[in-house]
Amino acid sequence: MSNALKVELGRRYRFSASHRLHSPHLSEEENCRVFGKCNNPYGHGHNYVLEVSMSGDVDPATGMIANLADLDAFVERQVLEEFDHKSLNEDVPAFREKVPTTENLCMEIFQRLKAFPRAKLERIRVQETGNNSFEYAEENLEGNRP
Repeated sequence: MSNALKVELGRRYRFSASHRLHSPHLSEEENCRVFGKCNNPYGHGHNYVLEVSMSGDVDPATGMIANLADLDAFVERQVLEEFDHKSLNEDVPAFREKVPTTENLCMEIFQRLKAFPRAKLERIRVQETGNNSFEYAEENLEGNRP
């Protein structure tokens, strides 16, 4: 990518899913202490907001870095169809062995979206509640964390 006309775009999506925060590596008492009400045996749900940030060069013919319809279809296939109105613990294979925290959800979504062919995935942000949001970016994969 040349730096001359590089632009970043952000796109927002919504999905609802349930989960139970429970680790097989912890005792029942530890799970209750660590995860509190989120360890409810019946689970609980969230209306998540996913923000996707992509960057790329502006195509001189279209004036865009990526066609939004293409991005929307990709996110639909890779994330929304897989997570929306699902139990993360039971319906998403990635979380059968991993605790479906929003931190882990961010990393899973990032892995699913980084293959978008028309722009570079910069970061994703998942808002779980009005007070909780989590962000994951490529530099985390390269070990550049503070």
